[in-house]
Amino acid sequence: MERIILGKLLDWKEKKQRKPLLIDGARQTGKTYLLQTLFGDTFDNVLRIDFLESPQMAEAFEGSLSPEDIIANLELLTECIFNPSTDLLILDEIGECSKAVTSLKYFAEKAPHMYIAASGSNIGLLNSFPVGKVEQHNLRPLTFREFLIASKETALINAFNNQTNSAPAHTKLFEKLTDYYFTGGMPEAVGTWFSMKESSILERIQAVSDIHRNLISGYQRDFGKYSGKVDAGLIEAVFNNVPSQLSSVLDESVKRFKFKGVHERKSRYGEFESAISWLEKCRLVLKNHPIDGTPKSPLAAYRKENIVKLFLFDVGLLNHMLGINYKEIKQQGYEYKGYIAENFVQQEFAAQGVDPTFSWGDARAEIEFVATDKQGNVLPIEVKSGKRTRAKSLQSYITKCQPVKTIKLTGTQGSSALETKNIVLPLYYSEYAVIQYLK
Repeated sequence: MERIILGKLLDWKEKKQRKPLLIDGARQTGKTYLLQTLFGDTFDNVLRIDFLESPQMAEAFEGSLSPEDIIANLELLTECIFNPSTDLLILDEIGECSKAVTSLKYFAEKAPHMYIAASGSNIGLLNSFPVGKVEQHNLRPLTFREFLIASKETALINAFNNQTNSAPAHTKLFEKLTDYYFTGGMPEAVGTWFSMKESSILERIQAVSDIHRNLISGYQRDFGKYSGKVDAGLIEAVFNNVPSQLSSVLDESVKRFKFKGVHERKSRYGEFESAISWLEKCRLVLKNHPIDGTPKSPLAAYRKENIVKLFLFDVGLLNHMLGINYKEIKQQGYEYKGYIAENFVQQEFAAQGVDPTFSWGDARAEIEFVATDKQGNVLPIEVKSGKRTRAKSLQSYITKCQPVKTIKLTGTQGSSALETKNIVLPLYYSEYAVIQYLK
């Protein structure tokens, strides 16, 4: 299973002087596999320390935090020889050992020649952090591109890479997109889906559903274990309400998150702020900030913290939590469930570094996303899940804000490559909206 982020890790490896690498991300997004297998295979030797699995390894960081002393202690504890010039040291679940987190500062300052990589799923919750002393990357669930790569269907992968605009490519890619709506991008779910190609569809569906159920249960257990001073019940209430509130709209844009009714005797943003922040720091929800008026760059200057849309970090888990089955996804084609497409686009944008996102609303008109291009122009991006692409909201935005360019992401084949002003892309090419028009 390939991960696009590997290219950034290989660039890091080639540097003569480097800060420790830190891979953040929700649990089970494949951080260990990325570092130990995909990246680790490019080294002569890999020494991996898992502080969750082997808490006794924290002894290596007692006393001195000099890189030489830490390496010597790890060699004694693991009975493995480590060559700082050629080997990779992985500090997995580093959040479980505060002194190991602190040590990253000293590795950065005193041993920039060493290959030190750390990972964790609660990095955002740490009380102390070596700011400016690490090269940090966030590993999210597999994107649609990575899902296609995992399928090993070469012709379809080539069609995606070439942005082929043809009827056969559209049929096949949209079919795969609806598969992705079901599986999502969690590595275990994707790996199981494709490894069971020879099994019956019912067996494949059940296997992926079991994985989704276990993942959700695991996250819910973590709420109590890692909540700290934040009310674990409040965290769970918000997490469980994200899918139900997303699904409360059908053919309209996703609405801002409503706090009333989420938790008894609480109805204001201030009472939920800590729980929302916790979920965002653990990479389990994605934020979108609605803004009004005429959007200008920088968009962040116009957001209101107490008005926010919340999306789940994985569309497959979203469908599982809503009890939407594979058959329904395939039969409906999601023409009327626009929130699924919107959640998908939010994920694809976040994977490209557009996080948080912004949206626009004025009276009855709503644009699902607005984003700034390299020239500082604010572009509206409308999401239409089906084949009906008439966009009254987009026309309203054009009239009021006069953008230099518009983008629609739809269930259709899309517009010609010659179109440069009013661009229409099929939903499965959502990442190209960022790569070609925003970056």
